[in-house]
Amino acid sequence: MTQKLEFPKGFRFGVATSSYQIEGAATLGGRGPSIWDTFCATPGKVANGESGAIAVDHYHRYPEDIALMADLGIEAYRFSVAWPRIFPTGLEAEPLEAGLDFYDRLVDRLLAKGIEPFVTLYHWDLPQTLEDRGGWPSRETVAPFVRYAEAVARRLGDRVRNFITHNEPWVVSMLGYREGRHAPGRTSFPDALRAAHHVLLSHGLAVPVIRREVKDARVGIALNLVPAEPASPSEADAEATREFDGYFNRWFLDPVHGRGYPADKIADYEAAGVLPDDWATLVQPGDLEAIAVERDFLGINYYNRAVMRSERVPEAENEARTVFVAPESEWTDMGWEVHSPSLQRLLERVHRDYAPPSIYITENGMATGPGPDADGRVADERRVAFLRDHLAACERAIANGVALDGYFVWSFIDNFEWERGYAPRFGIVHCDYDTLKRTPKDSARWYAETIRRNRS
Repeated sequence: MTQKLEFPKGFRFGVATSSYQIEGAATLGGRGPSIWDTFCATPGKVANGESGAIAVDHYHRYPEDIALMADLGIEAYRFSVAWPRIFPTGLEAEPLEAGLDFYDRLVDRLLAKGIEPFVTLYHWDLPQTLEDRGGWPSRETVAPFVRYAEAVARRLGDRVRNFITHNEPWVVSMLGYREGRHAPGRTSFPDALRAAHHVLLSHGLAVPVIRREVKDARVGIALNLVPAEPASPSEADAEATREFDGYFNRWFLDPVHGRGYPADKIADYEAAGVLPDDWATLVQPGDLEAIAVERDFLGINYYNRAVMRSERVPEAENEARTVFVAPESEWTDMGWEVHSPSLQRLLERVHRDYAPPSIYITENGMATGPGPDADGRVADERRVAFLRDHLAACERAIANGVALDGYFVWSFIDNFEWERGYAPRFGIVHCDYDTLKRTPKDSARWYAETIRRNRS
C-alpha cells in the first residue's frame, strides 16, 4: 500500500522540465540559436555529439504530454520559456509573435486541464548573439534579459501568476564560465564571478518589471543548493566545509536575502587571485539592493549532499572519518549520492538562516534506468524509493515549521541531459528516443497515487 504523505492544504504537487531539454523544433517559428545549440555543435562537448534539436519534440507533442500530466493528477507544471523563441538574437525591438503564441497555447492547454503553470524565464538558453557580445560576464546582458522578462510577463500574465526568473545561477556561472562543462564552455573564474553577479542583478531588476505587468504575480528564483558537512570533527574538514558552502550556497543565498556577498569568500577569492580585478566597480551602487528585492518564494533544487574531506591535510594526519557516503550501489546514474535526510536538513537550515516567506522544491529527482520490459512496463523501483524518501523529508521539514508550499519532480519525461546527452534518464515518463513514444513508469503511477491519497 502507498504511504499517505500528509501535506497542508494548498501544497502543490508538480513536475518540471526545461525548454532546450524537451522542446526540439530548434529552427522552427523563427527561433534563433542559443549557446546550447552552438555548444552541442562543437565536437567533443556533448556525449555522442547529441543535442536538443529534436529532444522529445514537446513543441509538437505538448497536448499529449499535458493530457498525460492530467491523467496522473499533476497539479502544477514548471516549464521554461526559450529566450531565443521570443527574441532570436536578444536584441530585437519587438518580441517574436510566433514564439509567444506557442507559450500561449501551452498555458491555455494547461489551464484547461486544471494544471497550474510555473514559468521559468531562464533555464540556460542564452541567445548566441548576446554571448558573442560578452555573455553573462558582461553587464550589457542584463537589460536584454529584463526586456525579455517584460515581454513574457506581459503576454502570459493574464493567466500565469507564478514566475521564476533564473534556474540555478551557480550552474550558469560556474559550469558555463569557470569549468566549461556547460555552454558557452568558457574557463575563467573571474568571468564566472562576473556572470554570477549579472545573473543575480538581472533577477533583481526583472522582479519589479514582472510585478508591474502581472497584478497578482508571485516571483522567485531557483537556486541549486548542496548541503555540506565535514567528514570528521577536524578543523581542516570544517574549513573545507566552510569553503564549499560559501562557493556553492552562500554566494547566492546571501545576496538574494540582503546580506551582500559573503566577506569570507571575497577574501578567499582575493587570496587565490581569482576575484575579478574590476570587482570594486563591477558591483555598482544599488546593485546589492536590487538583488535583494523582496521575493514571494525561494525555489530550491536539491539532488545530493557533499561530505567534505580536506585536501590540505594528508589523510593519515587528519582525524578519523565519522561521516561516510553511501555505497556507490546507492548512487544515481549521474554519480550522485542518494541521501534524503540532507534535504530535510537543508530546508530547515534555509528556513532558520534566511526565513524566505515561501519555499518550493523546484527540482528533485534521480537519473536511473531501466527501460520498458517485454510487457512495456518500466519498473523503476529505485526512483519510487527516492521520491518516497525525499517527500517524507519534506513532510518532516514542514512539521518542524518550514514554509514549504510545493514539490516539483525532475523530470516529467526523459530528456536531453546537457553535456551527458540522452543516456541519463530522469523522467517519471519514459521516452523511446527513436519513436518518441511516452510510457509512464512505475514512479509516475506511484506519484499519481500519492497525490490522490494526499487529497482524499
